[in-house]
Amino acid sequence: MTDATLAVVAGATETAAIEGISAAGADPTLRRHTPSADLEIVADGRPGADSPVPVSPSGCPTPAVVTRAVRELSEIRFVGVAAGLAVPTAPASAPTLDANATPGGDVRTAEPVPDAETVFERGRELAGRIGADSAAGDAPGELLVGETIPGGTTTALGVLTALGERPIVSSSLAANPVARKRAVVEEGLAASGLAPGDAAGDPVEAIRLMGDPVLAAAAGLVVGAVDRGVDVTLAGGTQLATVAALARHAGVDRRLPLATTAFVADDPTADVARLADDLDLALTATDPAFDASDHPAMRAYARGEAKEGVGMGGALALADRAGVSNAALRERVAAITDRLLAERGDERTAADAARGDAP
Repeated sequence: MTDATLAVVAGATETAAIEGISAAGADPTLRRHTPSADLEIVADGRPGADSPVPVSPSGCPTPAVVTRAVRELSEIRFVGVAAGLAVPTAPASAPTLDANATPGGDVRTAEPVPDAETVFERGRELAGRIGADSAAGDAPGELLVGETIPGGTTTALGVLTALGERPIVSSSLAANPVARKRAVVEEGLAASGLAPGDAAGDPVEAIRLMGDPVLAAAAGLVVGAVDRGVDVTLAGGTQLATVAALARHAGVDRRLPLATTAFVADDPTADVARLADDLDLALTATDPAFDASDHPAMRAYARGEAKEGVGMGGALALADRAGVSNAALRERVAAITDRLLAERGDERTAADAARGDAP
């Protein structure tokens, strides 16, 4: 077993219901279930009885299946962190640490995360519990921090803008709706009375006025882990780079690794490399060679859907370090996806994903 723990911070925000900005679930109602189902899949290999299998409108399955595949092949420890879930996880399948957060509001309103300070401080506190809650009972040799929150790249864009950082983010959609996201952020800034950069040096204020509860808990978790001398890896793309920005504005000066996927790194609309340079992050982008597979799920990933999330980039980097072959990974991803969709009677969804059609 690797001496690493993956913590995935999960929550919801009303921002995800804005039309055209998220594919983390087939529709706004199902997106409310996505974060809980993601934790359940990574923890237990399947969502709870009342949770749907998260798929995009075109049928691309959640990145949780990739992270679960890595867990099965490398036995990485895992802990979920509930940070404003709209639907609770099934306790038997995905026990979680609780950041005591409420779901986030719409970023276009004046104060989408009124409890930002409380959630941030709770995240710092939870950093000291992850080792105690692990099987080993000790602090992890490495803590990987990931996220799952539909609509999270839009709130990340809002926070980066409020902090005065480079305002670029990726997307779960194959075509990044950059103009739509920027328009939403402009509405949020106006509602909150902010200009770009007004929250520089005040990460909690940036989250309170332009963010989501997952950013609050994840940033607190990173700051708390760094304070305890734990090696931290940001397991994700531009949302985790935003967490790094928040940590920087909270006083963290240690150089942090950002482990993402080739899908994010190759996205010209995200330009994660320049964002990582701005924030002094050591960027790693892992390519699982999904384009070598004919499986519909991996064909969907390869064409740019669900580029990141649920710690996928960090999990892929760990798999690479552990010597897990891309062929073995692809085989396990296919098996998990086929089983999940078959159990829920959704076989047609994967076939539609191969053609790029909505189910």
